[in-house]
Amino acid sequence: MAKAARELGENCACNWRYVAHLEDGTIAMPGPAYRRILERTTGRPFADLGWSAPVVAEPRHEPTSEDHGRTAPDGSPPNAARMLAELLPADEGALTPAQGGSRRQVGAGAVLDLSGRVHGLRLADDFLSGGDLIAPAFRELRQAIRLYRESSHSDEVGRALLAAIGELAQIAGWIASDAGQNAQAEKAYRLGISAARAAGDGTLTGNLIGSLSYHYANTQRPADAVTLAKAAVGTTGAAAPPRARALTHDRAAWAYTKAGNAQEAMKALGAAEAALTEHTDGVDEPGYLYWVNSGELQVMEARAYTELRRPLRAVPLLTDVLSRYDVTHAREMALYLSWLAEAYVHANEPEQAAATAERMITLSADIASERTSERARVVLRNLQTIGEVPEVRQVLHDHGHLLRA
Repeated sequence: MAKAARELGENCACNWRYVAHLEDGTIAMPGPAYRRILERTTGRPFADLGWSAPVVAEPRHEPTSEDHGRTAPDGSPPNAARMLAELLPADEGALTPAQGGSRRQVGAGAVLDLSGRVHGLRLADDFLSGGDLIAPAFRELRQAIRLYRESSHSDEVGRALLAAIGELAQIAGWIASDAGQNAQAEKAYRLGISAARAAGDGTLTGNLIGSLSYHYANTQRPADAVTLAKAAVGTTGAAAPPRARALTHDRAAWAYTKAGNAQEAMKALGAAEAALTEHTDGVDEPGYLYWVNSGELQVMEARAYTELRRPLRAVPLLTDVLSRYDVTHAREMALYLSWLAEAYVHANEPEQAAATAERMITLSADIASERTSERARVVLRNLQTIGEVPEVRQVLHDHGHLLRA
């Protein structure tokens, strides 16, 4: 069982104390969320992973101050807005070192530990959704800020801690947005921008500005999204790693798309592709760029074509990506299927649209993501325009309650 517990720790963004409790038998089994991660990351059924203790329900307990992050039956954290307000500092001045009191000295080891936990959250986000991760992400952010403010460190270590806080704020903002906590997502991104600027990291600052642009584009603020997208491209700069430049141009393309500016969107997509061709495997670059590849740019191109009502270009791109996409990334698979379903509607292919919509909605049924929920509603609203087709009528009958929720 100890070996299996260590395997869980290696594959999941787990608190080390949690793994220790599994090793010593204090907790008999990892919870359902961690079991799902293990199955996805190892490619094996949980029953084959070597746990000797029986699977038992996790113990009930009285709420404590650490239970802000426990989820409700629908997968969303209770009192999420209040919880996040408590976890994030009230203002950007919270990055100012605290005054007075004794301080413990921290060095590069603390930065490495923090960076490892940040990347663990990123990897967990590949398999879990915002409703699952929002509490641990914001607890980590709060603790990282406290570490920076209340410790003694060299200027170099201080800058590295600020950069780690910026990276953590970026993934926390992304997770909050996925959980439907838009105000807290914006707050996290803004705090991250402040931290990255203080660290003197232009590439990270550009990534955070681009993340906020993307958030605005998806929350009906296209003009603000375009303004920030331009700022992200300029801040990132021509000297940044190729995948960083590709990512900022990719987000700019989406901002222009949501603003209805097809010409600028296509130019930005071209710039993203050109930047990515300069990438060479093995070069030193920030860890947060690990997921940027030609397939992701292809998806953005297809999404832009779908939004701009050019389905004959969108459908082949999405079909190609989905044919080779990692099915363990259920949220992204569901999101990409939603764009394909919408493109089929615009292409007047109702039967294909209905089949794709059914697959998307079924796949996302147990995903605690506001993104997938909203995309399901968008797809169903599109299907209503062709509701006379029997296959479409059946999907609307089976899932119309999602529109009324």
